Amino acid sequence: MIKVISSKTIGHRESIALMALMISLVALAIDTMLPALYQIGDTFGVTDPNDNQLVITSLFLGMGIAQLFYGPLSDSIGRKPCIYMGIAVFIAGCLLSLFATTFDQMIAGRVLQGLGVAAPRIVTVALIRDQYEGRKMAQVMSLVMTLFILMPVIAPALGQAILLFAHWRAIFAAILVTAIVAAVWFGLRQPETLPPERRVDFSFPVVLAALRAVCLSRIALGYTLVNGIVSGIFVAFLSSSQQLLQIQYELGARFPLYFAVIALSIGAASFVNARLVLRHGMVILSSWALTLFFVSSLLFTIIVMWFGDPPLWFFISFLLFNFFCIGILFGNLSALAMQPLGRIAGAGAAVTGSLSTFIALPIAMLVGDAYDGTVLPLALGFAVFSLLGLSVFFWTSRGADTDK
Repeated sequence: MIKVISSKTIGHRESIALMALMISLVALAIDTMLPALYQIGDTFGVTDPNDNQLVITSLFLGMGIAQLFYGPLSDSIGRKPCIYMGIAVFIAGCLLSLFATTFDQMIAGRVLQGLGVAAPRIVTVALIRDQYEGRKMAQVMSLVMTLFILMPVIAPALGQAILLFAHWRAIFAAILVTAIVAAVWFGLRQPETLPPERRVDFSFPVVLAALRAVCLSRIALGYTLVNGIVSGIFVAFLSSSQQLLQIQYELGARFPLYFAVIALSIGAASFVNARLVLRHGMVILSSWALTLFFVSSLLFTIIVMWFGDPPLWFFISFLLFNFFCIGILFGNLSALAMQPLGRIAGAGAAVTGSLSTFIALPIAMLVGDAYDGTVLPLALGFAVFSLLGLSVFFWTSRGADTDK
């Protein structure tokens, strides 16, 4: 069955563009900051360059906390009030970072931004689910995610362009303006999709019950662990990419271009996965992607240990291959984790998303903080944690029928 709730206020194309913008606020808040990490640290007198990575990872901390509650809360008070609440918190975080006078204030602002931006990221998906079902929902989500993938491609270039003409604080001003525009557009054009008669009271026992259900399911817990490990690898590169590419490999203003190419490999993987998953299944594709990621990382680590840092072209080729594998994994692991949670899909998605974020954070901070001016810590991190993820993956999928 295909269900579509028509809207007299907003057209189909405009709705897709608006939903993509709401979800993309996360990528905008992260990726536009990458070219500015050194300048931010220099402004506040940060002595250890690795500490600049906290500007990235602290936002994920806020998201990990908040996304656990926004889904169930939106089931209680409605989608629009919940998104308004999140954007208001996000704007407050932007203002705190914009006018920060110490590095601690900057990090506090970033955590606040994470607490806020989790709302449009999580609740927008629920809003789409309210309006569409079946193949129509799959089509809409594919279109939204296609537009979302463009943000990591263009956001670093936007941040770099702002730095050419203004102080790094102007990046936060640009993010702030974008959030306000998104909120106004959303408020004026998007109708509420959850009527009062379909709402349920928010309660912590519902969240705790979902947490218990995830922890008691080998399938849900196992694939959530793997998703967290893979996400940790990804965030580790994300937080150290400016040091690796812009400083170590001396790319300077060309950094956003190389970052965009790497980001496009994830988008290409999503496209390929959509075509192959119906034929081969999520478990097969994920096992191959994770295995190839580990083998590639192990060989790359051996080469780096033996010959030292590789030339730029070789390093970028390694990243392109591995992030293509990550794109395949991102497209499947969340769906695999949700397979046993059909009866508690909303709360289950919130719990698995939050757990995977909290697993990813220590991995990202451990690998990122180990950066020593060479690619070896990143290579070792990729190899060690992909092996860990592979081990958990095979433990989880052994004898499990989750790939129908």
